[in-house]
Amino acid sequence: MTDLATKNEADGGAEPSAFADTTATTAATAVLDHPDAPAAPGALTPGSSGDGAAPVQWAPAEPAPKKKRLWLWIGAPVALVAAGAVAASLVLIAPGTAVAGVPVGFMTPGAATDAIDQRLASTSLVLGDGGPTVTGADLGATVDAAALASAAFDERPMWNVTQWFGDAVDAPITLDADAATAALRAAVPAAFTDPTPAAVSFDGTAFVVTPAVDGTGIDVDAVTAALHDAFVAGKTSATIDLTSSPVASPATTEKAQAAADQANAMLANIGFYVGDERTVPVDAATAASWLTITPAADGDFTIAADAAKIQPVVDTLASLVNRDPVNGTVITNSDGTVLETTVAGADGRVLGDTSGVANDFANQLASGNGAYALPVEVTPAVTTTLQRLLEVDLSEQRLYLKENGNVVDSWAISSGESRSPTITGHYRVNSHYRVQTMSSTSATDPYWNYEVPNIEWIMYFNGSQAFHGVYWHNNFGTPMSHGCVGMPNSRAKQIYDWSPNGVDVWIHA
Repeated sequence: MTDLATKNEADGGAEPSAFADTTATTAATAVLDHPDAPAAPGALTPGSSGDGAAPVQWAPAEPAPKKKRLWLWIGAPVALVAAGAVAASLVLIAPGTAVAGVPVGFMTPGAATDAIDQRLASTSLVLGDGGPTVTGADLGATVDAAALASAAFDERPMWNVTQWFGDAVDAPITLDADAATAALRAAVPAAFTDPTPAAVSFDGTAFVVTPAVDGTGIDVDAVTAALHDAFVAGKTSATIDLTSSPVASPATTEKAQAAADQANAMLANIGFYVGDERTVPVDAATAASWLTITPAADGDFTIAADAAKIQPVVDTLASLVNRDPVNGTVITNSDGTVLETTVAGADGRVLGDTSGVANDFANQLASGNGAYALPVEVTPAVTTTLQRLLEVDLSEQRLYLKENGNVVDSWAISSGESRSPTITGHYRVNSHYRVQTMSSTSATDPYWNYEVPNIEWIMYFNGSQAFHGVYWHNNFGTPMSHGCVGMPNSRAKQIYDWSPNGVDVWIHA
């Protein structure tokens, strides 16, 4: 039976009827809520139908049916999954991508980096059939996994379906040569012989080189190639045939020769210097005893010097260096040109503090410099300048030797006769001859026909006119020659030694 209170709703009645029932329903509800209250006029009460009919029982109102929202329960998770897939496609590498045989599809670049590194480290090589095994980690194998993973993502992101299941990406690898050699040597010690390094020694005259000799080992390049091939093929292990290769010493013959050349260059000028003067030379054998030439771990040769061995020589320096100044003398002409140094001047010097010389020189030798500048206090020498002049006074038939305008000696000479006078003027000695035969010929004048042998101490100053010795007469003070200035042989030798080329000559009446 359908309750009256719900009939319209159950029957799907029209909106106006529902609205009309509202007043009755409200009144009934009021009576039920407050039974003692007086009923409103015309209102229905329990047991009353409002028209005198039999009493009516009220049923409680049914709740309104809930609206069904099933699409929310299905659509929301689907949307979340779709959004997640889109987001993942922006950060993951495309499926089917492999870097050097390592599948990295559906991975982030970071995860791919770890996968590549781990696979390389665990890839192993069997050294010969049934031989020992070494891993990539043992060999110090490295690959730029981060760069490869980043490149794979950049070129093949998951969102780009055209790049799915592309060709594998190659991955160049490198081995740490020292780690690889150590691992291979430990695994197959019989395959290795040590090289002999080059050496430098002193043979009593110079430093010489004993050449290096290669050892043998396993070809690391071949091992690198085999590990690479296994890695990019996706293999976890591969067997290789061992390839022997020469192993050069880091201390090569070329490096040793360079060190020997440097040491020998030092021996050529090694010593203790004052200015540019090698005041105290050091002989090669002594210097070599100070030095040791050895290779470092990288094969480069170093030169070391022992300060304790240098010290005994340092202890002798004062007696070899200290000296008083020596004043010098030079001969010049009127132009001031130095024609000859008759006494070489030498500065005086006193050796300074030598307490650190041995150590300092040892350090300097290690750098390749064998010229040590000594600390000295110098007293400069004084140089005397002598401007020399040979002056011939024809009227006096006399020669004057002058220095700086002062006569230092003088004697009688024989100049040219009137038929062959000595020509006046200013000249300079231009040549010296120890002995000559002087001669002249003339078809018309017997005066110019002569030949005089063994004339000594000759100095020419004007063409064929010269100063020279005379042994065929002793009439000096009188013109007697064919134009030359003659004198006794002893005096000719005196000015021969006294007058270098370039000395001024002045002939006057």
